[in-house]
Amino acid sequence: MNSDLPDRTFEFARRVVVLCRFLDEKPGVSRTLGNQLLRSGTSIGANVEEGQAAQSEADFVSKYSIACKEARETHYWLRLLAASEILPPDSLAELEIECNELISILTSIIKKMKSRRQ
Repeated sequence: MNSDLPDRTFEFARRVVVLCRFLDEKPGVSRTLGNQLLRSGTSIGANVEEGQAAQSEADFVSKYSIACKEARETHYWLRLLAASEILPPDSLAELEIECNELISILTSIIKKMKSRRQ
């Protein structure tokens, strides 16, 4: 298991919160998309934290699977913000890269744990 993953997902969530505070200052669609991004982007780390205290391997895999789904949703909202020109794509590039890396890490951990259980 990646021991810095809880810290990394926490930092990612912090960056999402900062971005969403900016989006919240704008009316309409920006605020709505920001709310969606806030929910999914902060949920990644929350589920990783819950996974750290899992009661079983199955519980661990479940929490990390939810974190991975939330990361995929977060990636979607970041892409949509860029594609709809609500924010310049360059301003979201680092967050998108980090989100993709989190998806890869979570997927790898889940696969490893599932193969251990079989």
